[in-house]
Amino acid sequence: MSGIRSTKARTALLTVPLLIGALGAAAPAGAAPASATATPLTCRGQGTDPDARVRYATETLIHAPLSTVWKLQTDVERWPAWQRAVETAARLGHGPLREGSAFRWTSPAPATPATPATTLTITSTVRQLHRGFCLRWTGPAVGDGLRIDGVHVWTFTRTKGGVLVRTEETHTGTQVEANVPLATEILAAGLTTWLAELKATAETGA
Repeated sequence: MSGIRSTKARTALLTVPLLIGALGAAAPAGAAPASATATPLTCRGQGTDPDARVRYATETLIHAPLSTVWKLQTDVERWPAWQRAVETAARLGHGPLREGSAFRWTSPAPATPATPATTLTITSTVRQLHRGFCLRWTGPAVGDGLRIDGVHVWTFTRTKGGVLVRTEETHTGTQVEANVPLATEILAAGLTTWLAELKATAETGA
């Protein structure tokens, strides 16, 4: 398991860029674990995969305008500028992100006992979107010997002094389902890292 836990390795599972060094680390200030978001998240009535065995949800309060947070999250081509685990990101269409929009991005995944080190190519399609309120996308992450199908939901709630951002994601696939606890740990660390970087970037105005 040392390859999984290496502080130098990075991985991404579907829409979750992950700094492997985050495994076992404390959640950033303002972040809450899955237990704080027990009610399943939805966007326009649609949520994550109810049958998925690998799932995680968390949230954080970001002290920045909703417009800033929303723009960072939906301007996917700029993700590599503030998400260290995202190597490339490109839209597969034009115009603002909307229902039906697709984008493709890449991130490295280290070797595990079940799969070799590889680069994941992730193709995400927006299924539901309510501007300033929520996003839901689905799609596969594919690499050498590895395929993960997932569903990712985000909600944004304006609060006094900032925005409460909640996220929930589920993963399915032979490799992740072979070791559900490990896959869930990786997913949890990835979502925590994503929120931490979103929070830091939005609050510093970078």
